[in-house]
Amino acid sequence: LENLKENDIKEMDLPQLSAICEEARQLIISTVYKNGGHLSSNLGTVELTVALHKVFDFPRDKVIFDVGHQCYTHKLLSGRINKFGDIRKKGGISGFPKREESEFDSYNTGHAGTSVSAALGIAKARDISGGNYNVIAVIGDGSFNNGLIYEAFNSLRLLNTRILVILNDNGMSISPTVGSMHEYLEILSEDDVHKAKRARHANIFERFGFAYDGVYDGNNLAGMIEKLTEVKEKLKTQSVILHILTKKGKGYEFCEENPEATHGISVSASDSIKAEYSEILGKTLCSMAENDDRIVAVTAAMTSSLGLGGFFDKYPQRSIDVGICEEHATILCASMATQGLKPYYAVYSTFLQRSYDEIVIDICSQNLPVTLCVDRAGISGNDGETHQGVFDLSFLSHIPNLTIAVPKDVNEFEKMLKFSSSFGRPLAIRYPREGKRIFKVQTDIVHGKWEVLAKCVGKCVIIACGERSVTQSLAAWQELKSKGIEVGVINARFVKPLDNEMLDGLNEKYIITVEDNMLCGGLGSLIDAYFSGGGKTIKNFAYPDVFIPQGGVSELMEEYGVSCRAIVNYIENEIR
Repeated sequence: LENLKENDIKEMDLPQLSAICEEARQLIISTVYKNGGHLSSNLGTVELTVALHKVFDFPRDKVIFDVGHQCYTHKLLSGRINKFGDIRKKGGISGFPKREESEFDSYNTGHAGTSVSAALGIAKARDISGGNYNVIAVIGDGSFNNGLIYEAFNSLRLLNTRILVILNDNGMSISPTVGSMHEYLEILSEDDVHKAKRARHANIFERFGFAYDGVYDGNNLAGMIEKLTEVKEKLKTQSVILHILTKKGKGYEFCEENPEATHGISVSASDSIKAEYSEILGKTLCSMAENDDRIVAVTAAMTSSLGLGGFFDKYPQRSIDVGICEEHATILCASMATQGLKPYYAVYSTFLQRSYDEIVIDICSQNLPVTLCVDRAGISGNDGETHQGVFDLSFLSHIPNLTIAVPKDVNEFEKMLKFSSSFGRPLAIRYPREGKRIFKVQTDIVHGKWEVLAKCVGKCVIIACGERSVTQSLAAWQELKSKGIEVGVINARFVKPLDNEMLDGLNEKYIITVEDNMLCGGLGSLIDAYFSGGGKTIKNFAYPDVFIPQGGVSELMEEYGVSCRAIVNYIENEIR
C-alpha cells in the first residue's frame, strides 16, 4: 500500500490484490483501535472497494459512499496512506469522504440515504455538460430503509440518466436492520432454490428504471472484479442495481461476532466517567414505565447506542425501532401522542436535524406531549462536521410550544425525565454522551426555573447551560475566587422558557453566557435579546458561525473559546 501509485492497482493480479486487501484490513484494525472510528463496516467492504478501484477509473469515475463511514479502504487506495495514521484526529484526514481533502472524494456524506440523489445529480450534470464517466452509489441495506432513497428512485426515469447503485447488504445499520424492506431484501438474498421468487420480487427495482443484478458475494474479490467489469459495460445503456452480500466485520472474528458493538470504536477518555447519559435514559425509562403504561420508546436504528436495549427487552410491545427514518419516527410519536400515549424519541442531535419540519408541524403546532431525548448534543468530537451536535438549541429555540431542558449532570437528567412524565406539552432534553461530574447543588425541577450554583457578591454573573458549560464556568469561578475576584454562577437548565424572574432580579452589570452550541439562536443570543433594552454588558461564549471540524471535545472547546481559560481571561482583562 505504501508504494502504491495511481493506476498501479489496475496492473495487479489476483494474489497481489488479495494481499492489498489483507494489508488494508490489518491497517484499518490497528488504526481504529488507536484513533477510534468505524471498524466493522469498513472491514466488510474491503474486497468491494479494491474491486471498484481495479475496474473503474477514479477519480474520473465518481463514487459516493452512503453515510461515508465505510470509506477507509478507498482512502488508503487514493493516495492518503501516509495520512491515515491521523484519521479522525484534529488536523488529520476525515473519517468520512471530503471533497476538500481529495479529488477521489466526489461528494461529502455523513448521514444516511443521500447517495442515490447525489449520484443522480452528478450523473445529470455529466449528461448536460457532455461528460463521459461512470457514477456509482455504494449504499447499505440499513440506508435502504430511508425515504430519501425512494424519492431518488422515483426521479430516475424523469432525469433520464444512468447510475450504478451497489446495495451492500449485511443485515445491519448500527443496530440490526428492521422493517419490510429488510424482509424484502432477505427474499432476494435467498439461495438458487428460490430463484423464481427472487426474479418476481426484483421487479420493483425494474419498475423504477433499474436493471437488477444480484445476489453476489461482496467479500469474494475475484467474483466482484468479474461482476463489476460486466456491470460497467451495462452502464453504457442503463442504470443498474448490483445487490451484494457482505459480512460486517469480515476478517476479524471478534467483529464478525459483535458487529453492532464494533460498528464504532471509541478511544477511552483520560478523565473518569460517572455514567453515560444514555445509560441513565434506559434505566429511568424502564423504571417509569413500570407504573405508566402510556410510555413508549422510539428510536431510528440506534437502540443500543441510545441506551434503550434494556427497555426494548423488558417492554417489547412499547418499543419501536423504525430504522433510519427520522422523519417517520417523529410523526409516529406525534400521532401516538394524539391517542393518549407518552412517546420518548431518543435520537442523536445531528440526526434530529432531519426531523425539523415534523417537530414544528406535527409535534409542536399540535402541542403534543412528546419528549425528544437529544443525545450527543454539543461537540461530538472526532466524527467531524456532519456529526457535531451544535445546532439543536438554535433550531429548536424559536419553535412555539416547545420547552427545552439542559441538565447539568446525570442526576439532574434523571430528575428531568421524571418531570417529563407529568409534563403535557412538547419537551426536548439535550445532553452529551458522557456524564463526568456530579455537582453538589441539586434542587427540584420546576418548569422554566434555573438554579444558583454560586452566589454572586460581585458585579459579574455567569449563566451556563449543560454539563460541559457548567463545568467550565465553575472551574473559572474557582480560579477567580482564588485570585480574589467574585462572580456568580447560574445553571440555566431551561433554555426555553428563560427564567424571567431570575433574569429580572440580576443586579450585576456584567453577564456572561456559556453554552456547548452555536451562538446564533442559542442561550447567548436569547439572553442578548432579553436585555436588548440596555443596562447590561453581555459576553457570549459559544461557537461561531462555522462548521466545527473533527477533534477531541476538550481541544475543540479550547480552540473555539468555550473554556475556563477564555472565561477567566475575559473577566480579568475586561471586568476586573
